[in-house]
Amino acid sequence: MNIDELLPDNIKKLKPYVAGKTIAEVKKEYGLEKISKLASNENRLGCSSKVKEAVLESIKEIQDYPDPIAGKLRRAIADRNGVKESEVILAAGSESIISILCRTFFKHDENAITADATFVGFFVQTGVRGIELKKIPVTDDYRFDVDGILNAIDGKTKMVYLANPNNPTGTYLKSDEYRKLVDGIPENVLLIADEAYFEYAKEVDDFLSAMDYRKQNVIILRTFSKAFGLAGFRIGYAIADEKLITQMLKTKLTFEPTAPAQAAALAAYDDLDFLKKSTEVVKKGRERLYSFFEDHNIKYEKSISNSVMMILDSEEEAIDFTQEMLEQGVILRRINAFGLPQCVRITIGTPSEMDHFEESFKQIFKQ
Repeated sequence: MNIDELLPDNIKKLKPYVAGKTIAEVKKEYGLEKISKLASNENRLGCSSKVKEAVLESIKEIQDYPDPIAGKLRRAIADRNGVKESEVILAAGSESIISILCRTFFKHDENAITADATFVGFFVQTGVRGIELKKIPVTDDYRFDVDGILNAIDGKTKMVYLANPNNPTGTYLKSDEYRKLVDGIPENVLLIADEAYFEYAKEVDDFLSAMDYRKQNVIILRTFSKAFGLAGFRIGYAIADEKLITQMLKTKLTFEPTAPAQAAALAAYDDLDFLKKSTEVVKKGRERLYSFFEDHNIKYEKSISNSVMMILDSEEEAIDFTQEMLEQGVILRRINAFGLPQCVRITIGTPSEMDHFEESFKQIFKQ
């Protein structure tokens, strides 16, 4: 059997997503006990203590299919954001929602626009559907080129996708830039505002959430994987005009998210004390990392997410640095897949994990 003959060209061209190494893999491969996983922008504090009880309770009914619209959680999200329940959709993470968007709205020969250094999940999901993707270069300071994006829109453009704050750079659209973008996009083009890092950014003075400047063609994505610490449960949501949500519900996998994921998210969503603690740890950790880099003459980009992008002189240096740190038990993310081969993304961890990062860094640069 010739597998290539079974595949459409767009699938042949796709590159599989390569995730960072797990803690267990690094322990086994290098014989280490102390591991700091600072690669995947997870919440290194864990999650709310209320989650375990909620999940165990949900398992009592695990033989039943979950609520297909996640009604309790949907209501909680709608209430907190001042929208109707019919304007909210839940799925197995933001990436699943991106997949739903690609399945629901694209016709033949239509295109999408994004940045060339942004969340690779959008690259993958558009590639799965064979959608032409225009990648607009970020600016020299790793920010979105609003004029370049607007100028790239043509009669075949269906969607503009922007992660704000951006992953992996941690940069963002300032409020006036965001308004310019929204106002400049035609009403028949969808703007996907991926706010996976909203909880870390919301108090930044010149950050404007898409919820505060909504139009009918704007779809807002958020997740429980970051500040809420539920990456392993895979659950996220979108807020949009109910007419858009109605169509998206047609193509969503019927019983996602799972019952335990819904229960975990609802418990986490109610624990505002844990959320506050999570964002404070990240804020302090970012400032600590900035000072460390400045003391060691390392280039970096300031961030309003839960990671900081370190900028090295070459791809080879980035490869060597991440490998040497891995051998010290510190897992980092080289972001060549995001179009930035000379850069490394460092998730802000707990104080002890940041100690481990600094100690290992000093060991490497002594050599």
